[in-house]
Amino acid sequence: MNTLTQRDAQTMLNKVPEVTLFFWIIKIMATTVGETAADFLNVNLGFGLGGTSLVMGGLLVAALFAQLRACRYIPSIYWVSVVLISVFGTLVTDNLVDNFGVSLQTTTVIFSLALLATFSAWYLSEKTLSIHSIFTTRRELFYWAAILFTFALGTAAGDLAAEGLQLGYATSAVLFGAAIAVVTIAHYALGLNPVLAFWIAYILTRPFGASCGDLLSQPLANGGLGLGTVGTSAIFLVTILGLVGYLSATQNRLADES
Repeated sequence: MNTLTQRDAQTMLNKVPEVTLFFWIIKIMATTVGETAADFLNVNLGFGLGGTSLVMGGLLVAALFAQLRACRYIPSIYWVSVVLISVFGTLVTDNLVDNFGVSLQTTTVIFSLALLATFSAWYLSEKTLSIHSIFTTRRELFYWAAILFTFALGTAAGDLAAEGLQLGYATSAVLFGAAIAVVTIAHYALGLNPVLAFWIAYILTRPFGASCGDLLSQPLANGGLGLGTVGTSAIFLVTILGLVGYLSATQNRLADES
C-alpha cells in the first residue's frame, strides 16, 4: 500500500465525524430507525425478511461504495450509510432468529465473537482501534465491519433483554441507558480508556435505541406506546435529516471561512 502524505491522511480523517453530542444523538436515532424501518418494510409493506434484506443490502452496498470513494467526511453520505447499516444489521439478526431458528442467546454469542474477531484483526493489522486514526481504506473497512456487528449484536442483545428475558421495552431502555451512563462516568471521572469507552457505548446505544423504538412503535397490548412503525420511523428520520442538514451547513460554512 502506498504511503499517504500527511495532508492526505488529514483529509481522510475528515471522513469520520468527531464524537460530539450531535454524533450520539444521531447515532441513537439511527438505531431506532433501524429497528422500526426493518419492521415496517418486513411487515407493513409485505416484503418479508428475505426481500427486505435484499433491498436494504443493495442500498447499503451503494452507500458504502460512495462513502469509501469520498475523499472527506460528508455528513449526508456517512449518516445514510449508518442508517442503512442499522437496518441491515437488524435484518441479519432477525433472519437468523425467525428464518433459521437460531436462539437470541446464540445470536448474541455469535455476534459478540464476530465483533471480537473484527477488533482483534483490526488491532493486529493496524495496532490501534481509534476512530481518529482512520486514514486508509483498510482501516475504514475494519471500521464499517465493526459497526455492522455492533448493530447486529445490539439487536440480538436488546431483543434478548426485552423479549427473551421478558424485561419489557421500557425496562430494557432504562437498563441500557443506565449502562451507557456508567460508561460515560467511568470515562470522564475514572479515566476509562477513550477508545474502549467509545466502542462499549457504541454497542450499548444499539439496544438502547432499539428498545426505545419498540417502546414507541409497538401496540399498547405488547407493552408499547402504540405510535406504530410508520409514525416512529418518520419522526426520527425527519429529526436525523434536520441534524445532518445542520451539520452539512456548518461544515460548508467552516470550509468557506478557512
